[in-house]
Amino acid sequence: MDEFIQLDGGDLGWAFGLIALAIALSRWQKLDLEGQFLIATGRTLLQLAVVGYVLGAVFALAHPIPVFGIILVMLSIAAIASKNRLQGAGNFPLMFGSIFLGFALPLTYVLIFIVQPERWYDPQYLIPLSGMMMGNAMNSASLAGERLSSQIKSSRLEIETQLCLGATPKQAIATYRREAIRASLIPTINVMMVVGLVSLPGIFTGQVLSGIDPLNAASYQILILFMIAATNMLSTSLVTEGIYRQFFNNESQLVLE
Repeated sequence: MDEFIQLDGGDLGWAFGLIALAIALSRWQKLDLEGQFLIATGRTLLQLAVVGYVLGAVFALAHPIPVFGIILVMLSIAAIASKNRLQGAGNFPLMFGSIFLGFALPLTYVLIFIVQPERWYDPQYLIPLSGMMMGNAMNSASLAGERLSSQIKSSRLEIETQLCLGATPKQAIATYRREAIRASLIPTINVMMVVGLVSLPGIFTGQVLSGIDPLNAASYQILILFMIAATNMLSTSLVTEGIYRQFFNNESQLVLE
């Protein structure tokens, strides 16, 4: 296996040529995305530089308190981002709890039965795995919550009719909840269907570039995809359970205001 080729400042300087190309094409096509590309580039540089320095310090300390501090910050940001996407349909405690349980249960299973690191809080495993799981849980939970809330709002007559016929709130929205969960999991299933044939996911590519045997990298990628599937299933189930309850009062009446 060839030695890993590290990128220096000059290499990253040349990488800016790719963003310059994207900006030039945006200007040529009159898409007005030049400013957004510049802002996104600046944020990418700043955020990843800060993350690199912070994680370097955390890895050197190898202590559970800073490790859990990093995870708590990431989880809080994911919950806030999800809540904002739902535009009032969700709240911070609901999103925080759904994302946390969604990634914590599969992650605990993996650390205990599969990876089995020497230290269960080893930042080399805990932080990257938590980040990947939280990012996917955030996206799936937001998609499911947004889909469910919009369907409830647009199906008031049907839901109230079922309530009048004796259905419980959970029974009245069951079809919409299933559709919301299914829709949010389509991207996950699609990735699993074509992985290795159409796309090479990030962790597989990163490990191969770093010199790890491709079969070992493939094993880790399989594990990650299974973790993502379980995480997204859990988080979407929890968030839709919490969101539909917000549309009904104590008398099981539909309230859309």
